[in-house]
Amino acid sequence: MDTTALLLGVIFSSIGLGYFIYGRKQKMSMPFVCGLSLMIFPYFIENTLFMGLTGCLLSIIPWLLRF
Repeated sequence: MDTTALLLGVIFSSIGLGYFIYGRKQKMSMPFVCGLSLMIFPYFIENTLFMGLTGCLLSIIPWLLRF
């Protein structure tokens, strides 16, 4: 694993932790699920471009779809 993938994993996991805590406290399912996904997906994706695109998409979804 290279340093770029490691840094992207840390950044997206910390964003995911924020969404996870916010979704749990507000009882909102979309930030909760996206936060959980943001914390888990860096373990399964090694390509940095695909990791960046997936992380950005998962970070934007709670702003676009508010449930």
